[in-house]
Amino acid sequence: MIFEYLHPVSEIIIEGLSDYKEERFGAKINIHTEAFFPEITQDTAIAIIGVQEDRNAINNEGSGNKFSLIRQELYKLYAGNWHLNMVDLGDIHKGNTLSDTHFALRKIVTYLVKKNIIPIILGGSQALTYTMYRAYDDLEQTVNLVSVDNKFDLGQLDSELNSRCYLSKIVMEEPNNLFNFSNIGYQTFFNSQEEIDLLEKLYFDSYRLGIVNKNISLVEPILRDADLVSIDLSALRKSDAPANNNTTPNGFYGEEICAIARYAGLSDKVSTLGIFEYNATLDDKNQTAQLIAQMIWYFIEGVNFRIKEYPFGSKKDFLKYIVPIDNDTINFYKSNKSNRWWMEIINNKFKKETLIPCTYNDYLEANNQNIPERWWKTLRKLT
Repeated sequence: MIFEYLHPVSEIIIEGLSDYKEERFGAKINIHTEAFFPEITQDTAIAIIGVQEDRNAINNEGSGNKFSLIRQELYKLYAGNWHLNMVDLGDIHKGNTLSDTHFALRKIVTYLVKKNIIPIILGGSQALTYTMYRAYDDLEQTVNLVSVDNKFDLGQLDSELNSRCYLSKIVMEEPNNLFNFSNIGYQTFFNSQEEIDLLEKLYFDSYRLGIVNKNISLVEPILRDADLVSIDLSALRKSDAPANNNTTPNGFYGEEICAIARYAGLSDKVSTLGIFEYNATLDDKNQTAQLIAQMIWYFIEGVNFRIKEYPFGSKKDFLKYIVPIDNDTINFYKSNKSNRWWMEIINNKFKKETLIPCTYNDYLEANNQNIPERWWKTLRKLT
């Protein structure tokens, strides 16, 4: 069984649960203990897993330990008005080799996603994102990856897999199931112009920290179209998340990263979430552990309020707006349920229609005869 790779949650944490009221998160989740392994059923919606692997975490050795601090902060939060079956499956310990750890993680993520269970992975090196991406190989689908990070992590292709080059491995190695990559929160001075230009040539999306700071809702359509979301704590301000050796004075505030986590949870497509590079040895009075716990809380809050729209719903639930632009037209769809917007791309090569998330502002831009950038980039990737 693949679950033999999982080790139980610390008994110290379990003993503390007896003091919690029924409304606390710790009383709402089934936890892997020495004496009990949670039953995985068709109703299970979310599984929390820690991965104690730091061997390829650049400049952040010691990350991936003491997830008990995060659990301690998470369990004592009051749960929302949720109707979700949740489990905490414990931790994958550091294997004898890196390959051992990655093998165990890939098998477990593949199993859970096939069961329509969302794994929330706590790390450890962000290079584990590569392994989570590879878990989709067995699912025979393309993948949209969103990374919340101040760097693109392209690195050198010939380097061994690590937290600074995992993206180049995803982009270049076969089988290539990546359809789109989006970065949220990059800081220009941490990324070469060559890397910025490369992402543009690949028709990928990137959003500078300053742009997102001005309007956090800009990232909602990006996360709505994601399958895998990877959050590197270095994307946060050091004052908000000290437990990472790569955080800097600039970055997302705590409330901003929680909003991003909630948007990811609300997405009907997101099927895996990773929060990486937590280094407990650098934490200050559990401040970062508290923030990660709150990020998880907001993500679950979003999952609970998923509406199951496109691609799960029907176009009958949408209002259609036809916008003539140049010698063509772009069809926009507005949901009757959530008032969210999509735009349609027609792939003549495969005679297939695809809806991609957008904003109301994209609709207004099209009315002003400006082709939305994401529409154009997606069309180029499909042709």
